[in-house]
Amino acid sequence: MNFFKRRPAPADANTATATATPQAAPSTEKRRSIFGRHTDGTQPTAASTGPEYYNRRPTFGQWIKGTWLDILLMAIMGAIGLGVYNADPAPSRSFPLTFQDGEIVYPEFAYPLRNEIIPIWESAVISFFVPLAVFLLMQIRIRSFWDLNNAIIGLLYSLICAAVFQVFIKWLIGGLRPHFYAVCQPVIPAGMAPSGNGWRQIMYDRRICTGDQKQINDALESMPSGHSTAAFAGLIYLYLYLNAKLKVFSNYHPSIWKLIATYAPVLGACLIAGALTIDQFHNWYDLVAGAIIGTIFAFSAYRMVYASVWDFRFNHIPLARNTPFTYSGEHFGFNDALWTRKAGWGWDLENGLLGAPFDASKFGALAGGPGIAPGAGRSLNGHTHTTTA
Repeated sequence: MNFFKRRPAPADANTATATATPQAAPSTEKRRSIFGRHTDGTQPTAASTGPEYYNRRPTFGQWIKGTWLDILLMAIMGAIGLGVYNADPAPSRSFPLTFQDGEIVYPEFAYPLRNEIIPIWESAVISFFVPLAVFLLMQIRIRSFWDLNNAIIGLLYSLICAAVFQVFIKWLIGGLRPHFYAVCQPVIPAGMAPSGNGWRQIMYDRRICTGDQKQINDALESMPSGHSTAAFAGLIYLYLYLNAKLKVFSNYHPSIWKLIATYAPVLGACLIAGALTIDQFHNWYDLVAGAIIGTIFAFSAYRMVYASVWDFRFNHIPLARNTPFTYSGEHFGFNDALWTRKAGWGWDLENGLLGAPFDASKFGALAGGPGIAPGAGRSLNGHTHTTTA
């Protein structure tokens, strides 16, 4: 299969100003595999492997060797999350019914039980398969196995960890859904009438519920929203990926379609979460809690597999497992691992490196930062850059 083979960048006709990364000479050191250590026990480095080494598509065995622990741990986390999700709620919540004069205490929990507009399984499917489809579509131009690998692995990190995080909170803390009373169908036993417990004897627990026990369990676990968590974990991750690959917030003026495409996943996540207030399956604060959890894990997972979140010079570059990324001119051959080809992106690396926000401290001088005298230079990618007063 040639799909993931890199296409050579067009050479600059003016060799004096060409800025393409020089190809490193093939290493003569023996390596066990793309994921392995050197024979002397040291980790492989960019200098010993060359940039094109990290863009090479591995065999299935090599890929399994490098990712088996992730696969195993994600499977374990998924099993834990599923077990907690199916467990009965841990707390025995007390809730009021009516005051002694018959007034309903909490009418916000007395909505009727309705069908979900978007079931939880559909939210999970959208949160995974929509980003996956975009990742695959991007490979028409990117053609990088490691970019696709890191994108999918990071998406799974975000979805699985966020799901486990939220089910533990839902199980231990939970809360009443807006349709709780309709599901509970409370009937006060004769031996307990006319009073419950607590202040003014208006508090009861699930012992007075006569409805379906599975529905009651679910109605006691409202916070945080699983729909909202999954939607934001998957679609905010997609938002970060699109921002990096389209270079929306970059050093050139992009077309508006890129802004629309980048924020479409955010709109999707908000619509999925907001639908739960229409069908009365969640309170607004359940949705906010789920959105915060999903967003935090989306940002965390993306940063684990890509070189940056917001720094537009590097946020499109997938990270290698055994070799640290040095935020210099050497990008392991991933200089064109993005969709846009405007303003030199994809070919002219140096234009995207200098004088940008979120500069690493050692590159501040390249944009005239403090600590470097006017006219001083620093070597980057084999070229010397100077600053002027």
